[in-house]
Amino acid sequence: MLANSFRQLSKAAASRALVSQSSAQSLNGLAPFATAAQPSDPKTVLAILYKAGSASEEKRLLGCVENELGLREWLESKGHKYIVTDSKDGANSDLDKYLPEADIVITTPFHPGYINADRIAKAPKLKLALTAGIGSDHVDLPAAAEHGVTVAEITGSNVVSVAEHVVMMILTLVRNYMPAHKQIVAGDWNVAQIAKDAFDLEDKVVGTVGAGRIGQRVLQRLAGFDCKELLYTDYKQLPAALEKSLNCRYVKDVADLVKECDIVTINAPLHKGTEHLFNKDMIANFKKGSYLVNTARGKICETQAVVDALESGQLRGYAGDVWYPQPAPKDHPWRTMKNHAMTPHYSGTTLDAQMRYAAGTKDVLDRFFNNKPLKKDDVIVEGGKMAAQYDAAAKDRNMEFESGWEKVKSAAKSAVGGNQGVTK
Repeated sequence: MLANSFRQLSKAAASRALVSQSSAQSLNGLAPFATAAQPSDPKTVLAILYKAGSASEEKRLLGCVENELGLREWLESKGHKYIVTDSKDGANSDLDKYLPEADIVITTPFHPGYINADRIAKAPKLKLALTAGIGSDHVDLPAAAEHGVTVAEITGSNVVSVAEHVVMMILTLVRNYMPAHKQIVAGDWNVAQIAKDAFDLEDKVVGTVGAGRIGQRVLQRLAGFDCKELLYTDYKQLPAALEKSLNCRYVKDVADLVKECDIVTINAPLHKGTEHLFNKDMIANFKKGSYLVNTARGKICETQAVVDALESGQLRGYAGDVWYPQPAPKDHPWRTMKNHAMTPHYSGTTLDAQMRYAAGTKDVLDRFFNNKPLKKDDVIVEGGKMAAQYDAAAKDRNMEFESGWEKVKSAAKSAVGGNQGVTK
């Protein structure tokens, strides 16, 4: 639907951000650019995004340096300074150069600017670290709390995108698609060589580690494949009615879950409890010849443990789009390991997802500028402490699927790009 809406936009209108009436309402009725009042306290906003090059000609590719999340005209019309760059690593990076003057830093999980304790200590003006997307593990949350920095993200903005990607990767592994495709590209034809490692998803046991917004949607989408059983593990069991609707069974311990599964998918956040959770010992619990899919965070899996498990046959295949660090170095062992279906980190940054998290980013900024409370579900750290819903002891992952994004999904927007590299 979004693509059809965009095709209807005129070329003239595509030269600036367009917001439908329903979209404007969903973003608290932001005033038109021409009539926006100048702030008495202008802010400096620093955004760390990826470069797109010629791909930026697609104006819906909002999350890149060139298209700037569609925010420049709006921010500058309100008197704020907007710095956009892809340079984030090393002492001479633009991130280190401009962060000390920034009131707000915007990053994404797809090209994360690592906002560590040292960087936070050197940023005396910093008040808001905002993730355009979901997952703020690239921010040192205790350091942010200690320095009074609010950390927020755009909750729910790309859960559908990631869930669809998970199902795609499960099928890619089970059907042995990657070797088959490579065979054709190489000019070969050997059906037996491919078919000997190809299976149906039907009658297989699939388990998700994490049953929050993404994990639940993965289970939802697997329903039509007639899997033998759908399992999940999380720190808290889902309500019985939700389990019934998803046709899934709870397994309390991760090690017990993986013992039963033909395919395991990781849909959990990265924190101290999940970092390197999938190490040599955990993978030893898997059925020999099973599959592992990880679209959560690369650091949840121990790099060499995955390589070794594929080499030994303990894992038949591994797929994912998350790495550590990101971008992945050219010599990262996951690039060349056996039986993998790895991609760059793009599962949560489809054009549809970018529309949602760009709109959500604008909403958070508008609330911040106007001293309005942020949406509860978007807050990770505030007032010097972790938000209650992100505390493992208090967070309720059993909330119903949120419907708040329906308004945003129906709104067609586009934005123009700025200059290459650093733009101010």
